[in-house]
Amino acid sequence: MTAETHPVEGTPLIKPSSTEHALYDAVVEACRSVYDPEIPVNIYDLGLIYTIEISEENEVSVIMSLTAPGCPVAGEMPGWVADAVEPLDGVKQVDVSLVWEPPWGMEMMSDEARLELGFM
Repeated sequence: MTAETHPVEGTPLIKPSSTEHALYDAVVEACRSVYDPEIPVNIYDLGLIYTIEISEENEVSVIMSLTAPGCPVAGEMPGWVADAVEPLDGVKQVDVSLVWEPPWGMEMMSDEARLELGFM
């Protein structure tokens, strides 16, 4: 996912992830194990995981959104993500934040998700 920039300030709307960290790929795979119950695609490929930030102490911060603020599992999904990431070897702690800006859009989905949902 590429970081879009705010047209006025030039700052990213989505904070960059710690892609170089040794735990990054494992955290992504853990996020891929979580599914929106209404959509047969994992939340990572749906583009709902905005940022995965991992500190030098292996503290993981996940910033995510949902397809809509009225999502019936809005209160539960951050916990599902934390439960998926926390057991990974080396992870010290996990914090999952739910944000609504920028709003999620279908353009945030991976090509795999679009194919799975019949948008390609």
